[in-house]
Amino acid sequence: MKVSDVIIDEDNSMIDAMEKLDKTSKKVLFVQNEGKLTAAITDGDIRRWILKKGNLDAKVKDIANYNPLYLKENQKYEAKEFMKKNFIDAVPIVNKSMEIISIILLNEEDIDKKKELGIPIVIMAGGLGTRLYPYTKILPKPLIPIGEIPIVEHIINRFNQYGSDQFYLVVNHKKNMIKAYFNEIEKAYKVDYVDEDKPLGTGGGLSLLKGMINSTFILSNCDILIEEDYEKIYNYHKKGKNLITMVCSLKNIRIPYGVIEISETGEIENMKEKPELSFFTNTGMYIVEPKVIEELEEDRVIGFPDIIEQYKSQGEKIGIYPISENSWMDMGQIDEMEEMRRRLERDE
Repeated sequence: MKVSDVIIDEDNSMIDAMEKLDKTSKKVLFVQNEGKLTAAITDGDIRRWILKKGNLDAKVKDIANYNPLYLKENQKYEAKEFMKKNFIDAVPIVNKSMEIISIILLNEEDIDKKKELGIPIVIMAGGLGTRLYPYTKILPKPLIPIGEIPIVEHIINRFNQYGSDQFYLVVNHKKNMIKAYFNEIEKAYKVDYVDEDKPLGTGGGLSLLKGMINSTFILSNCDILIEEDYEKIYNYHKKGKNLITMVCSLKNIRIPYGVIEISETGEIENMKEKPELSFFTNTGMYIVEPKVIEELEEDRVIGFPDIIEQYKSQGEKIGIYPISENSWMDMGQIDEMEEMRRRLERDE
């Protein structure tokens, strides 16, 4: 790996850093000043900043750690133990002038060790998929193919890689097609179906699972893919003792017009030419405690975000786990579905 791949300027924005972390698939970037190592910034640093400050306009220098860990050239053979001891995934090797001459990563065996998340996964797979018409006139949304397999199988495969082998599909629209598909394929996991006789919403359908799940579980929509470390999200949820943790993605939207702000006297106060807005949005994936299922009113139509609002008003702890824009793929609309297909074909 080239050193330049993980170098970022301290005056770059936080969003620039998130994008570069995504692009390199590494968890850390380094800042140099006049060629010398001066700071490091990790995905964890960015996440903590967002959760504490909520300021998306921050610069790298606002967030970075200006006491970075490093090793000298004659210490590079100690790198593996050094990284394990300090719970880091990469360490820069510097010369006497503090110039970075190489980056050492934990080897692939350590990074790609089998995950053992192993919690139940609930997938809301009963919607009509009206935004994907005419595809959904023929197929239920979960079975729309993205590449060689349907979207819901992509979702299941990713969780299965983390050791989860128990899946619950809440089904309604064209449910027999969904059941027939999974009955025909070879699979290393178990799928149970929960029949929703009438649409109950993304929250109401959970009430049909009463008595079936007694541990922390993941709830996911059937039209999204989250490219993140699920184990890390789960550990964050448990450490924070949250009732629910919502996975939220950064979203950047450029307004294609000049935006005019008007003063109280009717005069132009400010003009912004094609501004870019940055904000976090709900991805449709949550870590949830089983108490939520047991307390749901039966046969009540309700969305899961409404359930979150209710618990929030009662003082329950609701957490947010922020991810970058490139870590979230959504196929809720046709143009987004095509983009998801292009990304998966490129990556796989």
